[in-house]
Amino acid sequence: MTLDGILNINKPPGKTSFGVVAAVKRLSGEKRVGHSGTLDPDATGVLPICLGRATRIVEFLVDTTKTYRAMIELGIATDTYDSSGQVTHRGDASQIHRADVESALEAFRGPIQQTPPMYSAVKHRGKPLYKLAREGIEIERKSRTVTIHRLEMLDWQPPVVTLEIECSKGTYIRSLANDLGEALGCGAHLKNLVRTRCGIFDIRDSVSLAQLEEASRRGYWEHFLYPADIALQEYSAVVVDDTGEEAIRNGSPLALEQDTKGDSRQKYCRAYSADGRFLGILRYDKDREAWRPKKVMV
Repeated sequence: MTLDGILNINKPPGKTSFGVVAAVKRLSGEKRVGHSGTLDPDATGVLPICLGRATRIVEFLVDTTKTYRAMIELGIATDTYDSSGQVTHRGDASQIHRADVESALEAFRGPIQQTPPMYSAVKHRGKPLYKLAREGIEIERKSRTVTIHRLEMLDWQPPVVTLEIECSKGTYIRSLANDLGEALGCGAHLKNLVRTRCGIFDIRDSVSLAQLEEASRRGYWEHFLYPADIALQEYSAVVVDDTGEEAIRNGSPLALEQDTKGDSRQKYCRAYSADGRFLGILRYDKDREAWRPKKVMV
């Protein structure tokens, strides 16, 4: 039996994202399993896991906005920018006050330039940077634009500040911690990180691996599966007839009666059959003035 859908997993500390994928494969028996955005092994929180045909929409989940709760310790910088690394600098954070941190945070709101850490999965000539870092090789990294939609201080217990961060894809919270330490002149590293939200998936609705194991033993773990299209609600929905469904199955362009292309955000839309089956994601082709199947789910 093919299982299609998305699990909202609360990743435990000390486990890699691929380790969670392996656990889900074992429990489900489904070979097509993928995650929607890596969490560092020490980080916890929301990790959507796609199964079966839902793996076809992983890229759309990766693109969604994420929310994190981060504890940042001032006065100590590390080579990995988090608590798992080697200390590279110790600074005096005793004179840093809440107002100083609040003031420094201003520079990190909105679109910002951020450099990925050496200990990251970003590749240089096909090789992940973290592998080069382990060999003692430092590579100059290009900065990239990311967007911090919201940045709030939740708690201040010197020398630790707790932040809530809502950000775009590609944002490294470890880099933000390191950069905040540099801005304050004392150094800093990420002490603890929890992803509380990924797109529509919230940590309050997540399931732990232990709960999934128990549900598997009792035979009801599939009840935790969300349908694939639930993660695509930001896109308009269209209903097609039998001819339209056949075109989608064959990857052929099709015209739609619904006027969805008037919205500049809607370069994609969700397609359904008359009986409510999710057929796939369509992308608008300006040159042909037609919609092309982007992801076929049937």
